[in-house]
Amino acid sequence: MTNVPTDWWRSFFSDVTVDMWLQAVPEEHTLRETAFIRKMLQVAPPARLLDVPCGGGRHCLPLAAAGYQMTGVDFSSDFLTAARSRAAEQKLEVTWLECGMRDISWDEEFDGAFCFGNSFGYDDDEGNSAYLKAVARSLKPGARFLLDYPMALEALLPKFQERSWFQFGNIHFLRDGRYDHVSGRIETEYTFIRDGQVVKRPATHRAYTYREVCGMLAEAGFAEVQASGSLSEEPFRLGSTGLFLVATKKTA
Repeated sequence: MTNVPTDWWRSFFSDVTVDMWLQAVPEEHTLRETAFIRKMLQVAPPARLLDVPCGGGRHCLPLAAAGYQMTGVDFSSDFLTAARSRAAEQKLEVTWLECGMRDISWDEEFDGAFCFGNSFGYDDDEGNSAYLKAVARSLKPGARFLLDYPMALEALLPKFQERSWFQFGNIHFLRDGRYDHVSGRIETEYTFIRDGQVVKRPATHRAYTYREVCGMLAEAGFAEVQASGSLSEEPFRLGSTGLFLVATKKTA
């Protein structure tokens, strides 16, 4: 697959794609991730936390229920419509902002921030770096940022499959991907099938090494990076199920 638009994500997250993601992750897994986020960020309610991008708000809502002051940012209006509806149903106060990941403009507003759901690496190197710098600016000195990055090469390549398929409710989801070593990206064609309707959408993700991401975090203004290979806090190593990085914003 070639010629995937660099801003593919602008049109990717709508209608059937959003519907699939809203039902793809079991609630018990979201609650496990939420507990991990709280432990890693090391701040108690009513601290102000930033979830960027927030998708349908699956982490914002339980954290708001726990007493945190939550702000969720996403560029997808379909995701935010679902997030606002769920927040209203649960009578939870969350600040929602429709905005690109790297376009946030707060200055030392938040006590912690996180990026979950395989959402880092959509952009080119300049854009990905700009995102990390924007997050750093938004945090108070000494605050922590938690990055969920399953696309790390050490985690991804040992178990990489070019094709796979899943079913979430009434949606069949197929992926056909390859690793392009020249660009350092995973190029994928996703197919969504629902009620006889077939939708195909291309995507591309930057696959960095652990060392590369740590370098980007340092350049953005973070220090004291810690790594885990799973939600169980296993050490990160070749073949880990994922990469979870906790970085602290420099205090001076």
